[in-house]
Amino acid sequence: MHQPILSINHATVRFLNNTLFTNLNFTINKGENWALIGNSGSGKSALLQTIAGRFNITGGDITYHFFEDFLNQAGGNQHHLTHHKLISIVEPRHHFRNLSNTSDFYYQQRYNSSDSEDALTVNQYLQSITILPHFSNYWDMDKVIMLLNLNPLLTKQIIKLSNGETKRLMIASALLKNPAILLLDSPLTGLDVETRTLFTSIIKEITSSGISVLMATSPFEIPDAITHVAVLENRSIIQSAPKDAFDPQSFLKEEKDYMDSGELKALLNNDPSKKAYEFIVKMNDAFIKYGDKIILNKVNWQIIPGERWALLGPNGAGKSTLLSLINGDNPQAYANNIVLFDKKRGTGESIWDIKSKIGFMSPELHQYFPTDNSCLQVIESGYYDTLGLFRPSQKNKADIAFRWMKALEIEKFARVLLKNIPASAQRLCLLARALIKNPDLLIFDEPCQGLDAHQQQHFKNLVNTICRISNVTLIYVTHYQNEIPDSVTKVLRLDKGRVVN
Repeated sequence: MHQPILSINHATVRFLNNTLFTNLNFTINKGENWALIGNSGSGKSALLQTIAGRFNITGGDITYHFFEDFLNQAGGNQHHLTHHKLISIVEPRHHFRNLSNTSDFYYQQRYNSSDSEDALTVNQYLQSITILPHFSNYWDMDKVIMLLNLNPLLTKQIIKLSNGETKRLMIASALLKNPAILLLDSPLTGLDVETRTLFTSIIKEITSSGISVLMATSPFEIPDAITHVAVLENRSIIQSAPKDAFDPQSFLKEEKDYMDSGELKALLNNDPSKKAYEFIVKMNDAFIKYGDKIILNKVNWQIIPGERWALLGPNGAGKSTLLSLINGDNPQAYANNIVLFDKKRGTGESIWDIKSKIGFMSPELHQYFPTDNSCLQVIESGYYDTLGLFRPSQKNKADIAFRWMKALEIEKFARVLLKNIPASAQRLCLLARALIKNPDLLIFDEPCQGLDAHQQQHFKNLVNTICRISNVTLIYVTHYQNEIPDSVTKVLRLDKGRVVN
């Protein structure tokens, strides 16, 4: 007989003025581990947030049976406890705080040695997690450090972690709380190929310790320890079954991907008077060191206008630091022999001169925008290279921003706050922000993170079309070969700060 640990019955779920679910029914039984499958915006993240207690239940009910069992087993006075203490959630966005106990990190902080000292180290962060003594203490510091391979990172400030390293730390911190239920929202995004390969064994060890796992993931990345699959569509669970009965191939739908080349050409508005450069990037023996740790070790790279490069390498290889030298975010660029757009760094050009020629997007960039900016405002801010629109909107610029939103199929979010839309739509807003000023160089750092299969294909088609009808230069960072657009013809591969073949 099934023993439920959590059940949702005929629930209406609301957040602010939005109804997220109506008549929602979902049950997790003891020994079950679930994968949530669905396209972007289908409700996967919203279901995880509902279980975590972040949204209001205005009809029906949600029962945390595991908490009742815990209270019966624990005995004594446990009135200070709530079921929330027995649930851990790992979200796409981190919520790190600095030593001043605020969360006001800024994007370039990781590259400024004095400012980054205001961030905890990985070891300090793990030590700061409150572990209630009456919970199961299976997961301790030693176990999570070993499971997530954090030992090489213990003395590193959390602000300096790569995207994949941050994800591993977030999973470790969630485990230290020894929850009854672990909620994972797209946990594989940002992880390199090796860590993704190990993820199946990581989940197996977590579930073997007695924790029930519920994860939002791709239909093609379901770990072996997952027992059941729920498919969501339009914020409804349309199918639930044991994993053995789920066929990932049946989830794929043939969708035509219409690309309006004429509109893209008009938006790109190729200006024949644009300056022609000999080199977009030219760096000789670039060397970056923080304390005793060498991040980049004698990197040589030349990028000619119109070239399209893939920048590859595992988590922590130095890719983000290399990009920061090009994008004007790293002050150590002045101590290196680096030429950008035919001008040597340190010969009078400003950071804003450099940024005006570059369209940049990265998976963590959305964390640094003001929480009161709409998607349209975020995209318009691309004209000014600011993380947010800090001046009155101009109608002609806002109109172009909206045209880019239509080209990326996200116009319905124009007036919605960036923080309130799906992570995949946030990525596409940042893409539009990068494209809006028709830059000479596009830098896309893991741009397909969080995109569903259709959105990934649409994005690749978009990049290929842009490269076909313009002479834009491209640097494209990814962990996966299948995500690289056909227009990319050159590769620079990093490992431990060095260029490798």
